[in-house]
Amino acid sequence: MLDKLLQFTKLLNDMRLIERVVRVNGSERWENDTEHSFHLAMMAWYILDTHQYGLDREKVLRYALAHDLIEVYSGDTYIFSEDKAFLASKGEREERAAERLKKELPEMPDMHESIRAYMAHDDRESRFVYALDKIEPILKMYLDNGRTWREKQVTLEMIYEDKKNKVALSPEIQPYFDELMQLLRDCEAELFDTEAA
Repeated sequence: MLDKLLQFTKLLNDMRLIERVVRVNGSERWENDTEHSFHLAMMAWYILDTHQYGLDREKVLRYALAHDLIEVYSGDTYIFSEDKAFLASKGEREERAAERLKKELPEMPDMHESIRAYMAHDDRESRFVYALDKIEPILKMYLDNGRTWREKQVTLEMIYEDKKNKVALSPEIQPYFDELMQLLRDCEAELFDTEAA
């Protein structure tokens, strides 16, 4: 019994080692997947408590907490990576990672079903979390005064083009995205290296 809990704890520890291309505000280090998943779950909870969307809160929180667990085996895929082969392999790597998790943790069928449903965008809750996941790093980078965007030479147009169709899957998140894009446009000169564009 303890052996299995230790195995799961190790998996969660390994999740902390997966770095994302998002600077931790006020720090030089990169955010990790555990921090990201916790933030996503808390933001989802906040939105559900402040709006009457009729979404299943437990399902939303399960999706938010488990959505990136597969990255322990697939790695995080930076959306603006110059490695086109790595970008193209994202779906395949994530499918293999989900299968590996199933084999290693067969005692958690609910978690595996949550990961599968999230990846398939099966319901409003999964689409809500998926869309929120697309704006969550933008909010953090905005609060960090655009430091990561300038470091990585990311433009506002790149962000908009990458996110617009993904966010459109959730009518609940779309208004946040629209307002956020306007905020970024209003502060574009301060947040982005506009000369690199």
